[in-house]
Amino acid sequence: MNGVDYVSQFALNLKKLPGISHLAAINLLDAEGNVIAAIENKPGSQGSLSVYNHLAQTYGAISPEAARKGLELFAEHSVDAREHPGRHPNIDRLLAVIEENRTLRTKHVFAL
Repeated sequence: MNGVDYVSQFALNLKKLPGISHLAAINLLDAEGNVIAAIENKPGSQGSLSVYNHLAQTYGAISPEAARKGLELFAEHSVDAREHPGRHPNIDRLLAVIEENRTLRTKHVFAL
């Protein structure tokens, strides 16, 4: 790449999002209030936690509109998720929110 280090668009997007050091996780709740998933603050899911935290703060929930923004933020990973369903479950969830026209509520779990 001509001696220039490649930096993914996703990595650039993450730098613009609010910090997550205060979070242990975000729980995602269905319409009945049941926890259907948790995104924990641990290696391998911190990028997803950052995106979902931003969406929750901006939109108040993971609505289809929020999910579309989330797909933009995930950038090249969204393309990969569409090409390889199951590889990126947190992106797959955003695609399902749009496809099913539903909204997931969020509950922040704060770190001690």
